[in-house]
Amino acid sequence: MPSSQSVELWTLYALGISFTIFRTYARIIAVGLRELRSDDYLIWLAVLIYTAQCSLGHSVGVAARGLANNGMTPVQRASLSHEDPEYHWRVIGSKIQVAGWTSAASLLWTLKLCVAIFYFRLTNGLERFRMRIFIAIGFIGITFIALIMTIFLSCRPFHAYWQISPDPGNMCQAAVSKPVVWVMFVGNVSTDIFLFLIPIPMLWQSSLRPIKKLAATLVLSAGVLIVVCATLKSVYVLVDPIHGGELAAAWGTRETFIAVITTNLPMVFPLLKIWFAPWLPSTTHSNSNSKAYRIHGSGFVTIGGGSASTSNRSRQTRSQQDRTGNMKSNNGSEEHIIGPDADIKMKDLRTIVDERRSLGPNNIIVSTHVSISTENGHSDRYTGSLVHS
Repeated sequence: MPSSQSVELWTLYALGISFTIFRTYARIIAVGLRELRSDDYLIWLAVLIYTAQCSLGHSVGVAARGLANNGMTPVQRASLSHEDPEYHWRVIGSKIQVAGWTSAASLLWTLKLCVAIFYFRLTNGLERFRMRIFIAIGFIGITFIALIMTIFLSCRPFHAYWQISPDPGNMCQAAVSKPVVWVMFVGNVSTDIFLFLIPIPMLWQSSLRPIKKLAATLVLSAGVLIVVCATLKSVYVLVDPIHGGELAAAWGTRETFIAVITTNLPMVFPLLKIWFAPWLPSTTHSNSNSKAYRIHGSGFVTIGGGSASTSNRSRQTRSQQDRTGNMKSNNGSEEHIIGPDADIKMKDLRTIVDERRSLGPNNIIVSTHVSISTENGHSDRYTGSLVHS
């Protein structure tokens, strides 16, 4: 009969894989198969690593009986014979622990890179925010290299990772190695916090209603749960070196599952919002099929809107209502936000003749200046006048 940990492990794995499939489906519905971007493919590399990590976690319980070279007294180490099955289990378990740390780091940092690439798409045309994303990508790369080097260089010689007797010391007990735990914790939490802080300023500068800004903030800040799991995992190892490894493994399983879900959630959220729109309060969805909202003068698009360069060309025959977002203002007027794939034809813009010279002294002229910037950097300005007598 499978243990409760194995049941939890594979249940969470199945949910994570299903959610990733759902994410890919949502992206294909939104932009089309040919318009999928690098993060849409990178997430499947993360799935392969996730599969390897779960297989290693399962093997710890099956092949190694949950044992490794930690949690032993000097007497137990000296008395354990090489012919004893426990000795074999502990050696195998120690090797799996090293592979487990490596796969967990690779999975979490691949997911972080997916998030950073998603933000890069999100900020198309917003150079001042893109610099933060470049810094984040560099930060992700540096912390990953530091963690991998810690795993493979902190214990010398390397084969001491599965040494039973004499005691190789904490640095060579992979399940509870303090250098690995600390570097993993600091790198994991710091990069998550940095990624969390990137979209929030952009989001609150957008034209979304406050309730939508709050909802999007909650979706993007779901990664805080990863920080909680990472903290609990590290605390268990540090305060209980005997049994902490087992508890840390359980929380590590939950951590990677939450990381998979939160990475996919921004892509799935727009489709869920459409499906559940009939049951949601009117304040949580707009009066139209709007997908994109922009910061004035920028290319920022909120979650679900893709980017200015990711529109599905095969869907250009849709009506103009599908390509523009509509928002009802408080005074009853309707504002149109031109979508990233909307074609602006100059012949549709009519000039308004300036009749100021023929107007009397009691007339009021209200002038409106409209600037239209295209993706190639060309900018045109149009002026319209409204006369009140």
